[in-house]
Amino acid sequence: MFDVRKLQEQVIFEAVKAAGGEEAAEKIVFGDSGEAVSEDNAAWVKGTMARLEREFDRETVKRIRRSCQCGYGMDERIEFAKGLVASSSSMEEFAAGKGAKESGLSCVDGELYLQFPFCPCPMLADVDRLETDTWCQCTTGYSKVLFECAFGCEVDVELLKSVKMGDDVCLMKITPRGEVWKS
Repeated sequence: MFDVRKLQEQVIFEAVKAAGGEEAAEKIVFGDSGEAVSEDNAAWVKGTMARLEREFDRETVKRIRRSCQCGYGMDERIEFAKGLVASSSSMEEFAAGKGAKESGLSCVDGELYLQFPFCPCPMLADVDRLETDTWCQCTTGYSKVLFECAFGCEVDVELLKSVKMGDDVCLMKITPRGEVWKS
């Protein structure tokens, strides 16, 4: 059976290890003396993010968390997004179709947005509220990979809202850094 907690422990460990070494990874993922191993998912998420935020500056934290995305269902989503790109000639068309709208895509003044009315992360199912958006940065990493594959160029993703931080939706702004549709 798929154990999302073990997966998250592994990806966070490797991302922190790459940024700050194995000792930092041990401390952040498992706690100062290993106490985090026995925490439930909600306590572990909050504790791990607090330890991560204490250890690294904000940009490093975001980079670490963006590399922690699980990739769940990525292949299907990439194919879907590539299909939308192929059947459109502008960002407005890309986000205008029924399937795009059902997927949470919208285009406002030429800017692409992706939103969810709920938190899609299984690790946060038992978390009532997060104090920071650190955990949620993994979804910006997921969206970055998805849209870079679909658009064929670098993409910036900015988290604007998070349900788990008290907002009404999760909302990201997706900004391609290159030309998506060739004239």
